[in-house]
Amino acid sequence: MQLHELKPSVGSRKERKRKGRGIGTGNGKTAGKGHKGQNARSGGGVRPGFEGGQMPIFRRLPKRGFNNPNRTEYAIVNLDTLNRFEDGTEVTPALLVESGVVKNEKSGIKVLGKGTLESKLTVKAHKFSGSAKEAIEAAGGTTEVV
Repeated sequence: MQLHELKPSVGSRKERKRKGRGIGTGNGKTAGKGHKGQNARSGGGVRPGFEGGQMPIFRRLPKRGFNNPNRTEYAIVNLDTLNRFEDGTEVTPALLVESGVVKNEKSGIKVLGKGTLESKLTVKAHKFSGSAKEAIEAAGGTTEVV
């Protein structure tokens, strides 16, 4: 086989439909849009969520609750995930992002007390739960709020 002999497999490549190119194509004249009406016009059609004049569902349903735009969203790290670090390591938010424990810091990192901690670490984070703080100190490590 040579490069000039390569061809796509049969049926894998399809020609696009060329609208409005004569009656013989089957897509001439009205170009598949029918006669007149909203969808036949240029720029015609309805916006997303439009239900033909019926009150749309997003307006029929009541608004619920409150969304605080200033809410601080913490990336959560559990104690058992901190076991990947060796004894004496200083665990910082930058190190957690770099090692792939958290994708991004968001507004901060919070350490929670799920699991057990086997290594002695210095953990720097934006927040700690009470149980996490106790467990880190019980393992001989220290906590520091950034």
